[in-house]
Amino acid sequence: MNELTRRDEMSLAGAALRGAPWKAAAVTGGAVATTSILLGLITGSADLAWALGVGVTLFTLVASIGAISKPNVGDRVTQQARNWSLRHPWRFALYPAAGSAILIYPIQLVLDGEGVFGAAWDALWGGAWIYLLTGIVAMTMRGRAAQR
Repeated sequence: MNELTRRDEMSLAGAALRGAPWKAAAVTGGAVATTSILLGLITGSADLAWALGVGVTLFTLVASIGAISKPNVGDRVTQQARNWSLRHPWRFALYPAAGSAILIYPIQLVLDGEGVFGAAWDALWGGAWIYLLTGIVAMTMRGRAAQR
C-alpha cells in the first residue's frame, strides 16, 4: 500500500476543509470573543488577547469538526478527503491545529506583549488544544466514514 506524503495529507486535509461551515465558524468565534471581552469589561478583567485567542480556537474547532461532520456531502473529491480525515483523525487534526497556532501567534505577540518566545509558547499550547479536541471528536465520528 502506498504511503501518503505530508504534501498529500495536507492536500486531503485542505480538501476536507474546503466545505467547512466558515460562516458558522466565524459567527461562533466572533460571538465568543465579543462576549468574553464584554464580560471582562463588566468585571474589570478585560483581556483582548485572551478573548481573541478563545475566538480563534472556537472558530477553528467549528470549522474543522463541521468540515468532516457530513462526509457524504459535496463533490467526489471532497467526500473522499472527508472520509480520509475520519479514517485518520490525528493526521487530519494536525492541520487545523497548525492553522490555529499560526493565527494565535500574532495575537499573542502584538496584544499580550510576552515577546517572541512567550507568544510562540502560547500559540503552540493553543494549537495543542485544537489538535487534541479535533482528534478526539473526529475519532468519535469515525463510524461516519464510508468503508471503501
